[in-house]
Amino acid sequence: MIRTGIGYDTHKLVKGDNLIVGGISIPSSYKSIGHSDGDSLIHAIIDSILGAANLGDIGKYFPSDDKTLKGSPSSYFLKEIIDELGRNKYQVVNIDSTIILQKPMVGPYIKKIQLNLSSLMDVNENQVSVKATTTDGLGFVGTSEGWSALAISTLTTKY
Repeated sequence: MIRTGIGYDTHKLVKGDNLIVGGISIPSSYKSIGHSDGDSLIHAIIDSILGAANLGDIGKYFPSDDKTLKGSPSSYFLKEIIDELGRNKYQVVNIDSTIILQKPMVGPYIKKIQLNLSSLMDVNENQVSVKATTTDGLGFVGTSEGWSALAISTLTTKY
């Protein structure tokens, strides 16, 4: 059986010295604000995976009021969700994702992000697509007040 799911996430940006995107620290004059490390890309991927498997959303597994998770790396969350996926007899076939961020420009880091995500999910790098776009200065992304990410996951059942 083939299943698909979509995920979206957004986080506020504030002055900082690096931004975590797909588990990779990118030098920046901004950082994400969130209960965890604020990695919108990984959060969107997690929600797309959970949606495809009909297992709820990221908040079900990692609630923002859980003080023990404060500041946790989103890569930890992704690994936990991949384990949950396996327990429910699903596996990732493909991830397609888009980073929506005005600055910093993440183009030079796309391959590194792709490799990190594929490693975290224990899939081949050609099963993970990572793209990036800006909003050409429009909206909260364009003014660097925040950033977003979209993801679509395709899963199959394990037999």
